[in-house]
Amino acid sequence: MEEAMDIKALEKTAAEVRVGVVKAIHNAGSGHPGGSLSAADIVTALYFSEMNVDPKNPKMEGRDKFILSKGHAGPVQYSALALKGYFPVEDFMTLRKLGSKFQGHPDMNKVPGIEMSTGSLGQGFAAAGGMAIANKLNNDPGRIYVLLGDGEIQEGIVWEAAMSAAHYKLDNMVGILDYNGLQIDGRNEDVMTVAPVADKFRAFGWNVLEINGHDFEEILDAFAKARECKGKPTMIVAKTVKGKGVSFMEDNAGWHGKAPNDEETEQAVAELGGTM
Repeated sequence: MEEAMDIKALEKTAAEVRVGVVKAIHNAGSGHPGGSLSAADIVTALYFSEMNVDPKNPKMEGRDKFILSKGHAGPVQYSALALKGYFPVEDFMTLRKLGSKFQGHPDMNKVPGIEMSTGSLGQGFAAAGGMAIANKLNNDPGRIYVLLGDGEIQEGIVWEAAMSAAHYKLDNMVGILDYNGLQIDGRNEDVMTVAPVADKFRAFGWNVLEINGHDFEEILDAFAKARECKGKPTMIVAKTVKGKGVSFMEDNAGWHGKAPNDEETEQAVAELGGTM
C-alpha cells in the first residue's frame, strides 16, 4: 500500500479529480456533474489515503473495496481511479462514447477498480452489505466503503440493507452519505424529506458520524473513528455542496444531469486550477 497523502496533497488531487469530471462530461455531451463534484473530496480521501488498494493488482486479496451506490456519479470514481493509476486519464475522456468501457454508470466487468456495477439506486448499498458479510465469513481483513446519495435514500432497499447490516454487526462496513440536499427534481425537502438522516440510521442500529464532507481532516478523522467502532456498521453523514468547486454549479439542481458547454467548461476548469 502506498503512503497516504497529506492534507495539502489531497486537496490538490481532489481539484484534479474535479477537473477530470468536468472535462469528461463536457467531451461526452452528457453526464452528472453536480453529484460527482460534491463527492470528490470523499472519493479522493478514500483512494489516496484511507483504502488499501493496488492499481497494479486491482484484484489483490484482502483489499478494501469501494462501491459507488449513486452510480450516476461514475465520473468521480473514474477520475480518481485514473489519477491513482488504474488506467490512463485520456482513456476516461471517452466517457459515454459508443464502444467506450467508461459507461455513464460503472461496469465491474469492463473497468479495473470497479467492484460493483451500479446505477439502480440503493442496490450498491445492499451489495456492499453482502460483501461485508462475505469478508466476515472468509476472515478477509478488507473493509467495505459505500457512497450513497441523499435522494437515493428515498429508496426502500436502502433501509432493508441498513437493517440487515446492523443485524449482522458489520463493523467492516462504512457508508458515506453525500448529503448535498439536492436531487434531480430539486431540494430533498420538496421532493421527499429525508431528514433527520442521522437519527434514522442511529435508530437502525448504526454508529453515526456527522461531518463536513469537504474538510479532509474531518473526513479522515471519521474514517479513523469508524475503524475503532466494533459491533456496528458506521454511517458518515457528510454535509456537502452539489457542484462543489465550480461557482455556477454550486447548490444548483439544474446541474444534476447536464453537461457544460465549451465556455462553461473553460470557466469551470480555470476555477479548479486546471488547464484545458
